[in-house]
Amino acid sequence: MVEDDYVSNVIPLPNVHSKTMTNVIEYWKKHSEEGVSKEMLMNLDKAFVKVHHSILYDLILAANFLNDNEILDLIYQKFANRIKGKTLEEIYNEFDIKNDFTLEEEEKILSRPRVPPRRNTAYLTPKGSHTSP
Repeated sequence: MVEDDYVSNVIPLPNVHSKTMTNVIEYWKKHSEEGVSKEMLMNLDKAFVKVHHSILYDLILAANFLNDNEILDLIYQKFANRIKGKTLEEIYNEFDIKNDFTLEEEEKILSRPRVPPRRNTAYLTPKGSHTSP
């Protein structure tokens, strides 16, 4: 910041805690070093996301605020791995989520038919032709 010929070393990041920012900067430093093997970076990435989910949440906020898609992808994959194959109850326990639905509300939600996600089939159509979804 430059004001009245005074240079400050403060960069205002109101949405990012200093400890979280320190972790992000360390991540950036490690990934910008020359001569670091791909295997070593993979190990560093594993260690970076091997933290409590509340810290991962702070890292998501920081990476989103800083527009760092590489960190976002890494953390999203970690969350996906943590919930893969788990029941709803196990996911609640994993992330300390309090289920505040009544039994009736939960039964209503779980009884709804599951709608499969829409599949993008645009790549299956000949070039130049369009199909409506």
